Amino acid sequence: MADRHIHFVTGKLAEASLRSLLSELAPRAGFDYSVQVLNITVAALMTTTWVAKRIEVPEAATEVMVTGYCRGDLSEIEAVAKLPVVRGPKDLRLLPDWFDQPTLADDYGEYDVEIIAEINHAPSFTLAQILEEARRLKQAGADRIDIGCDPGAIWIGVAECVQALVDEGFQVSVDSLEPREIAPAVAAGASLVLSVNSSNRQHAADWGCEVVVIPDDPKSLSGFDETIEFLAQRNVPFRLDPILEPISFGFTESIVRYYETRRRYPEVEMMMGIGNLTELTDVDSAGLNVMLLGICQELGIRSVLTTQVINWAQTSVRECDLARRLMRYALNHRTLPKRIEPRLVTLRDAKVTEPTEEELARLPGEIKDQNYRIFVAQQLLHLVASGMHLTDTDPLALFEKLDETKPTNLSPSHAFYLGYELCKAMTAMHLGKQYRQDEALDWGYLTHEEVSHRINLHKDRPDRERSEKNDERS
Repeated sequence: MADRHIHFVTGKLAEASLRSLLSELAPRAGFDYSVQVLNITVAALMTTTWVAKRIEVPEAATEVMVTGYCRGDLSEIEAVAKLPVVRGPKDLRLLPDWFDQPTLADDYGEYDVEIIAEINHAPSFTLAQILEEARRLKQAGADRIDIGCDPGAIWIGVAECVQALVDEGFQVSVDSLEPREIAPAVAAGASLVLSVNSSNRQHAADWGCEVVVIPDDPKSLSGFDETIEFLAQRNVPFRLDPILEPISFGFTESIVRYYETRRRYPEVEMMMGIGNLTELTDVDSAGLNVMLLGICQELGIRSVLTTQVINWAQTSVRECDLARRLMRYALNHRTLPKRIEPRLVTLRDAKVTEPTEEELARLPGEIKDQNYRIFVAQQLLHLVASGMHLTDTDPLALFEKLDETKPTNLSPSHAFYLGYELCKAMTAMHLGKQYRQDEALDWGYLTHEEVSHRINLHKDRPDRERSEKNDERS
C-alpha cells in the first residue's frame, strides 16, 4: 500500500470518467485513492460549505481533493475532514499533469540579462508622454530606458528629458552618435551611450560613462577592433554590439558575428539590439524574443535593446522579461526550456483535452435539467442539455438549431451569454486552445481573467436555480 491516500470528491456526471482515469493514474503516480460521489449532477456547482456538510472521509485517507471549481474557503472542509484539502484541476483530464509535473528549483525567476527599452524618436513626444511611456516599460520589466534621438538633428531638449527620468529613479541610456547630443545627456545623468564607433570615439573619454561599441560596417566589422582598442587604452568601460541584421539582409551572418565576437572577447560585456528582428519580421514577437534571449544566454550577452513600436511587437518588453528568466533557468539546470514558462505560450495551448464521443453521447441522458453545457470536441461545437445534443462548426447555425427546439428558458441575457460562450468556443476550436465554459481562454501572459457569468445569470434562469436547490436538498 502507498503512504499517500487521496480521497476524491466529485459529482455524478464525472464519476465514471474519474474512476477510469484514477485506475491507471494512481499506480503510476504512487498513491491509493477513494472516490466519494455527492448527490449533485455537476461538480462545478459545489461550494465548500455544501461539501463540508456531506463529506465522508475513509480512515486510510491522508488528504482530500475537490474539483478546481469548488468555490469557498477550503478550511470549512478541512475542519470536518481533519485532513489537508486541495483544489485539483478544473478538468479531471488534467490530473495526469497535476501529479507528473516536475517541480522547478527555487531559483526560477532569476535573470542576468538587462532589458534596455528604447523610446523611439523621443524628440517627437512631450516630456509627460515620455515619462508615462517609461513607467509603462518599467512595469513590463525594463531595467533601463533608452532615449532614441533622431539622426541628422540635434535635440536641444535631451538634457531636460534625461534629468526628468533620472529624477524619477530610472536608469537611462541615450541612443545617438552625435557628441553634441550625447554630452548634455550624460551630464544630466545618462549612464550608457548607444553607440560609439570611429566617428565619435575620440569624445568617449570625456563622457565618464559606459558606452556600446559598434562596427563602422557591420558586415565586415570594419573599425570594430580599432574602437575597442582605442577605448581600452583610455579606460572607458564598454560593451560590444556587432549589430543584428534583419532577415534577408544578413541575419545568419550577424548571428555568427556575435558568436565570433564572444570567442575573441570572452570576458567583455556584450549587447544585442533585437528590435531589428522583432520589428522587421511579419510574425508575433514572442517566439522571436524567446529564441534571441536563448542565444544571448548561451553566448553570455548580458543586455538586449528592444523596442515595441509595431503592433505585433507591442509587448516585447514583457516577453523578454519572461524569456530571460526561462532561458537562465534552462541553461543553469541543463534542461530543455519546455513546460517551464506557460505564460509564453499564447496563441495555442500546450495541451488540449476534450470529451470523447462516448462521454458526449451519455450526457443528454444523464443531465436532468435544461441548462446548456458547451463543449469543443472533434472540431465541432457541442451544445448539450437534458435529452438534447446539438453540433455544428458555426455558432450562428448552432443557435438556429437550438431555436428550432422551441426552448422556453432563453431570456435575452441568457441568449447573449450563450452567444458569448459559443464565440469563445469557436475561437478555441480554430486555434487549438482549451475551452472550458465560463472560463477565460488562456492567452498566457496576455490572459484577462473572467468572472463566471453563468452564476450571474441565475436571476434570469429560474430553471437552473430550481435544479441547484433540488440537488442541494438531495
